[in-house]
Amino acid sequence: MSSSWRPATQLVHGGTTRSNHGETSEAIFLTQGFVYENSAAAEARFKGETDGFIYARYGSPTNDMFEKRMCLLEGAEDARATASGMAAVSAAILCQVKAGDHIVAARALFGSCRWVVETLAPKYGVECTLVDGRDIANWEAAVRPNTKVFFLESPTNPTLEVVDVAAVAALANSIGAKLVVDNVFATPLFQKPLELGAHVVVYSATKHIDGQGRCLGGVVLSSKEWIDENLHDYFRHTGPALSPFNAWTLLKGIETLPLRVRQQTANASAVADLLAGHSKVAKVIYPGRADHPQADIIAKQMSGGSTLVAFEMKGGKQAAFALQDALEIVKISNNLGDSKSLITHPATTTHKNLSDEARAELGISDGTVRLSAGIEDAEDLVADFARALDAVQA
Repeated sequence: MSSSWRPATQLVHGGTTRSNHGETSEAIFLTQGFVYENSAAAEARFKGETDGFIYARYGSPTNDMFEKRMCLLEGAEDARATASGMAAVSAAILCQVKAGDHIVAARALFGSCRWVVETLAPKYGVECTLVDGRDIANWEAAVRPNTKVFFLESPTNPTLEVVDVAAVAALANSIGAKLVVDNVFATPLFQKPLELGAHVVVYSATKHIDGQGRCLGGVVLSSKEWIDENLHDYFRHTGPALSPFNAWTLLKGIETLPLRVRQQTANASAVADLLAGHSKVAKVIYPGRADHPQADIIAKQMSGGSTLVAFEMKGGKQAAFALQDALEIVKISNNLGDSKSLITHPATTTHKNLSDEARAELGISDGTVRLSAGIEDAEDLVADFARALDAVQA
């Protein structure tokens, strides 16, 4: 029955397992291990002959509920919850490559994601090629006989570029590679990478899924076959497990995901419209606007805009800092997807470790600012930005 429910219903009821007490809210199983009725039962559990939990590093009832609920939302067969978004990204990529393999990744990535494919993987003999992901010809040109994994974000962090997921997935299939998509900025409500042909989807659940700045978490979703053959053993033996308490917190957060994302998106759109018409703003990039450079791709693969807005202040870093410092409601923070509106200057925070040349390639200038819209009143946010822009010296 749950598979036929609409997302808002799935996110409240999907995957729920109740104990014999019949609790309304999901229970938190804060235990490291589990006991067995007898020695034979323990042996059978370890052999996989009977269902059940063995050790919290492998899984727990609370984590299992979160994974099942995310599977329902994403349309995935199986999932593994991780301790953070970066644990999810690292596991999804590294579990399926070995020395001598090759990764092709879109160059527009969150700084830590780029470090995993550009710096960490090569240490273990896995080659990586970064491409401008907006043009499928760049992906095609980068393919080698040993290419095993494609990796991308769409929309990207922080400049909100969009990659044609279906086109990259088709190319991956044609060469026997797997496409991993970081879907954080689109949220599982606005974009379904698996339906577009992707093989693996990852999230930092720290962002919209928790949505209230409380805990870290991540999740990897795919087919049961891919999980069993690639991620299962990697996950069990390297230990990126999510705390059951955090899983419970994420279960509570995900119940209100549609309500929050709807308001955040409306707020982001309102602020983007204000910024687009302001004399102190050089440009605005927002997936919900018709002037987005990849509006045609957005129309075919996304069902909504975004909770994020990227824009460039005239006057560079000085103007960007002045704007951020003048805001009252919007807080300066490198997090995103929160109920509170947050703003950051990527060149000095999330992407500070990239070279000047690499930032320029990505369109990150000293004037680039990233807004994560919260659930405040839209009129208050627009007024806050209008007043802060007035305070910036031209």
